[in-house]
Amino acid sequence: MSRKSNVAHKFGKGLTPAQFIESMTQNKEAFVQGYEQFAWPAEEDREFFESLQFRDDLRVLIVAADWCGDVIRNIPVVFRLLEAAEIPTEVLILEEHPEVMDEYMTLGGRSIPIVIVADTGGSVLAFWGPRPKHIQAIMAEFKTANPDREVPGWQEGMAETRRKMIEAYGEGTAIHPAVVSEFRELLSGV
Repeated sequence: MSRKSNVAHKFGKGLTPAQFIESMTQNKEAFVQGYEQFAWPAEEDREFFESLQFRDDLRVLIVAADWCGDVIRNIPVVFRLLEAAEIPTEVLILEEHPEVMDEYMTLGGRSIPIVIVADTGGSVLAFWGPRPKHIQAIMAEFKTANPDREVPGWQEGMAETRRKMIEAYGEGTAIHPAVVSEFRELLSGV
């Protein structure tokens, strides 16, 4: 799984978080609701992200699209965390930047969102996505057990897997603490 170690050529090519929200033609209401309903799971989480304001060496690129349920559930939280950290953030629309997506395939597929953390020179320090680990595990289990898409019953199995994932996300903002926790861990390492 080779990944480009530098994304500097993509800086300035994406949308700001506000532009991404403004440009949404699908799922905008649900996205904005997730953004507006965000609350810090714990005060120390807020303090951690705010402590990153002193770092001017980080940049974030997010490969996303408004049609994707995982984007709608996770990226409102990511936007809030990066705002608190004051880390410059750009959204690269999947269809406009397929070559970036191809560097971050998940289980052989184009799964979004992918959040790429780089330094100011574009060197990739870490990445996250397409969804919290406990939800991704449901998809990984299915794909490992069912590698051949052509087998009878595969589509039904995938539909059931997606249903289980939606159930694992929970209602409303239930997933937010998991995203906060995983991002805190990710950024602690950079």
